[in-house]
Amino acid sequence: MTWAIPLFFLLACTSSGRKNSNEVKEKINGFEKGTYGYDLAFLKENHIEIIELTETNSKAKVLIAPGYQGRVMTSSANNEQGTSFGWINYKLIESGEVNDQFNPVGGEERFWLGPEGGPFSIYFEQGKEQIHKNWKVPAVIDTEKFDIKMQEPGSVKLAKTTSLINASGTKFLLDIERTVSLLSGDSLTTLFNFNFPAGIFDVVAYQSENTITNIGDNAWIKESGLLSIWILSMFNPSPTTTVFIPYRTEAEGPVVNDEYFGKVPSDRLIVEPGTVYFKIDGKYRSKIGIPPDRATNLCGSYDSEENVLTLVWGSLPAKSMDFVNSTWGDQEYPYAGDAINAYNDGPLEDGSIMGPFYEIETSSPAANLQPGESLTHIQRVVHVQGDPVEMAKLVNELFDLNLYSIADKFK
Repeated sequence: MTWAIPLFFLLACTSSGRKNSNEVKEKINGFEKGTYGYDLAFLKENHIEIIELTETNSKAKVLIAPGYQGRVMTSSANNEQGTSFGWINYKLIESGEVNDQFNPVGGEERFWLGPEGGPFSIYFEQGKEQIHKNWKVPAVIDTEKFDIKMQEPGSVKLAKTTSLINASGTKFLLDIERTVSLLSGDSLTTLFNFNFPAGIFDVVAYQSENTITNIGDNAWIKESGLLSIWILSMFNPSPTTTVFIPYRTEAEGPVVNDEYFGKVPSDRLIVEPGTVYFKIDGKYRSKIGIPPDRATNLCGSYDSEENVLTLVWGSLPAKSMDFVNSTWGDQEYPYAGDAINAYNDGPLEDGSIMGPFYEIETSSPAANLQPGESLTHIQRVVHVQGDPVEMAKLVNELFDLNLYSIADKFK
């Protein structure tokens, strides 16, 4: 996320999160705030259309809102009483208000498109200065409903046909298709080459397969601008949460871009050989990015107090490709963007805050597509709760990292 919100809108939709907010009910239908059951009931109470993905003989649940572009609002590894992993903006949803600029309703995995800024931005009109008052999220990824094309107990396919015009005046005609599916234990074992045994771990895992297709008559070319698929996951921060992102040590160039909102202080960002660590507490607005040549498919976060491990896997191209640059304003290199990002929310100068929440984001390469061609980007999200000793084995197997060292990184 690289956007900033005007003060009048922040004051209208600020929410301090499930654990700290006094502005929403502490319980709904007997479920406490912070549980999946609470969020399920809240969305129903506020007349939000939802689709719940479930699997026989599994406690995993995933909640999807077609009206919010098929985003995953939240998930649980332990039925209704389980932890709700997605950040939800209760106050904004409860208000029923719709803003012309942006509606940050939350959700732990949403479909967006890039680039956000620069000469080929789809968030600024042609000729407009790229400043906050002129920034606007396209309706197709903010307020428009995606159509349900297929629905099964463990999977749903949604689609949308739309058109966009970038800041250089190029028009795109495109189809969007998004399929969200629960991942079974067997699928996880195959995908991650590690067994997630029931009884030791509570696990919820899902995959989104996101495709854009050029349905226009003209090719999408670099000179007039390209689009990318941008998947953003919003989770709940805590003083004991750390994001950790492996990177390729053999690659050349910068390891991390840490200047999105000003350089990240050294007590919040640690770069060690092979891994970047980012402090997540919802108290300091900051963002980092990993360039595509440095990125690996898998990263994660760990909340040591709640003993929650979150894994995020994003598809990467087999060869070096261009990634769109979302920096606002003039750009020297419009295709020098990042493949993976992490964002820690925090107060603005006036003390207002939208969340707090944190994000892990993955992006596709730039979509250089001929008429009729498509680009697909896949993201997988896994939440694991269970025995800390077994969790440490999992982290060591997947990342060759020490879980206890991750937990102590910013203490």
